[in-house]
Amino acid sequence: MRRLSGKENEVEWILFYIVLMNLGGFCLMGMDKRRARRQEWRVPEARLFLVALLGGSIGSIVGMRVFRHKTKHWYFVWGMPAILVLQIVMAAAVLHKMW
Repeated sequence: MRRLSGKENEVEWILFYIVLMNLGGFCLMGMDKRRARRQEWRVPEARLFLVALLGGSIGSIVGMRVFRHKTKHWYFVWGMPAILVLQIVMAAAVLHKMW
């Protein structure tokens, strides 16, 4: 079994975190949609945006489309992709500095 170097280990943890946040964003959109249909307590919109800001923007966008949830709210339709673009730009800047 090969031992991972410090940087490889960091990259694995970052990827794990990003996957986890995106799964969380996707699941939160599904949960909120189900709760909306049942007229139950809802997930606060601020929490949906927070998960996206913390790295779950792709999962949140996919969840919006799959569950057809929050697609009539302009701040979700434009805000989630804007968060994703910002994250891509920030990641590109960080990777550019590293290389």
